Amino acid sequence: MTRYKVERKTLSEQVAEQLEADILEGRLGENEQLPSERELMEQFGVGRPAVREALFYLQQLGLIAINSGTRARVIRPTAEAVMARLSGVTKQLLSQPQGQQYFQEARAMFEISLARYAARHATQEDLARLRAALEDNRESLGNGARFKRSDNDFHGVLASIGHNPIFDAIHEALSEWLDDRRAQVLQREGEDEAAFKAHIEIIDAIESRDPEAAEAAMRRHLDRHYGTYMELKKRLSKSPN
Repeated sequence: MTRYKVERKTLSEQVAEQLEADILEGRLGENEQLPSERELMEQFGVGRPAVREALFYLQQLGLIAINSGTRARVIRPTAEAVMARLSGVTKQLLSQPQGQQYFQEARAMFEISLARYAARHATQEDLARLRAALEDNRESLGNGARFKRSDNDFHGVLASIGHNPIFDAIHEALSEWLDDRRAQVLQREGEDEAAFKAHIEIIDAIESRDPEAAEAAMRRHLDRHYGTYMELKKRLSKSPN
């Protein structure tokens, strides 16, 4: 006879699962208030801690909003909320021995796809926004903190060309996970200039409607950035304390 391992769920997990189902299946609609904590306690036959843990979990999922003094309210799930929930897990993965390499591969797949897409679909308005971001790059040269922001903004414009909120959310998550790496790389003299020139090549390929050239330019840009980061990281690990 086959034996199965059955995990017991906590009371708060059971409450959260039921409320989540009510929200996702439309029994609780957007902007609708949930019952009060006392009503939920009576409805589920559980104590206040279980109810509060369940509500906190649903808040973390981006399904409800909790404001002091009012009942929890159902909200529309956003891509930003989903990516924020992944942030802690991703940071843990990045700390693993192969974490940075895995992250680099994922970033490259996303950014290169954006470059190819932009070469095919960017409008004149999109190109103007890219050029404005490039000009911000140029004006930020020599100012590490400002250039880091303008560098991120340039990639943000690329992500926005698809008019897909999930692209924007992925970009925002990547920006957070890349923040330390960008800061370290830009400490090296000339790296801002190299990034600026790489952005020029990317835009030129996009304006030429050449997906292959856009992909190649983006790949060179990302490979240089990652190579510099790993070189600096290796030197730091060898330096005496």
